[in-house]
Amino acid sequence: MKRIVIVGASAAGLTAAETLRRRGWDGTLTLIGEEARPPYDRPPLSKQILTGAWGPERATLRSLPDLARLRADLRLGQRAVALDVPGRRVRLAGGESIGFDALVIATGVTPRRLPDSALAGVHVLRTLDDALALRAALLAGPRVVVVGAGFLGTEVAAAARAMGLEVTVAEPEPVPVRRPFGNRIGALVAELHRDHGTGLRCGVPVRRLRGAGGRVTGVELGDGTTLPADVVVLALGAAPATGWLRGSGLRLGDGVECDAYCQAAPGIYAAGDVASWPNAHFGTRMRLEHRMNAGEQAMAVAGNLLGDATQFAPVPYFWTDQYDTRIQAYGIFPPDAEMRIVYGDPSDGHFAAAYGHHGRVVGVLGWNAPRQARTLRRPVVDRASWAAFAATPAPSPATVN
Repeated sequence: MKRIVIVGASAAGLTAAETLRRRGWDGTLTLIGEEARPPYDRPPLSKQILTGAWGPERATLRSLPDLARLRADLRLGQRAVALDVPGRRVRLAGGESIGFDALVIATGVTPRRLPDSALAGVHVLRTLDDALALRAALLAGPRVVVVGAGFLGTEVAAAARAMGLEVTVAEPEPVPVRRPFGNRIGALVAELHRDHGTGLRCGVPVRRLRGAGGRVTGVELGDGTTLPADVVVLALGAAPATGWLRGSGLRLGDGVECDAYCQAAPGIYAAGDVASWPNAHFGTRMRLEHRMNAGEQAMAVAGNLLGDATQFAPVPYFWTDQYDTRIQAYGIFPPDAEMRIVYGDPSDGHFAAAYGHHGRVVGVLGWNAPRQARTLRRPVVDRASWAAFAATPAPSPATVN
């Protein structure tokens, strides 16, 4: 194996490259990134970058001298447009074709949009340039409507409120973050936002964007009402960036479909937001758009390229920061899981909850309770019996509705 090509130069792609070099692989390494910027971290975009607490350079993952030490053919600002699996080549938008012995796909995701999203004042948030453009728009003091109340939408809303702006969040689900955490945690997130002055319109679908003179003026909801807006942020989730792989022969479902070793085809692996794989620890196929997973999966892929032959079966970890609250989560949170508050009291703003599914502890969530969340991660790792766990007295007064 003399040539490895990595397509995607964000956290997963960069980590794969660094892991290969750190483990002594000395072949020809090509790292292709669609953005012209050096690799940077994405979680700060919706928080510190958006509020101005950080300058854009602080999000950079590695300096140019650090990148030079990778001894890689660094192709920033170049987009992969096709993959020839039998010929072992990646074709770039400019027409160049790059050969490989092994390939890592780490192209991430692309934001979903609404019709008329080309109107001035409509923003998505995926790249550093997106974040800087949105921050510039927010500095004008506009009325803001955020469409979507998942993690990204609620973080953007919190950042905009921290800037003193009038903010409304529109979400078709009955509460924010319902899909990852269910109604009870979603109701607490809704209360958190209302306490900080954010308007919420939940349980009503978005019908369309309204505009005049090429600029957005509002968001029309399914009940016929219109939310006035000078700036609209679309936080509708994202789709795996697999368009360039159509016709390659790889299986493309919800992302690049890999085996338990993150291999999509002989010598071809995927890592990060774009990868779908069966996690043996939980007995389910998953695709994760979490920063920690991008790094962990990239290291696993690099190891398997070098012969480790290890299944990737992590306990996922992710977090969200909103106002003065940090929510941390380990594991998975199926919609039909049973939930139990096991530490603290939600009314106090400090608590931890555990989730049981199919007889096992599968997830734990900490709300301003980092130490308790880390401690409670152990039963998730051990696949502890939910019945035995639920029968154990809570370590402090708990509220269970």
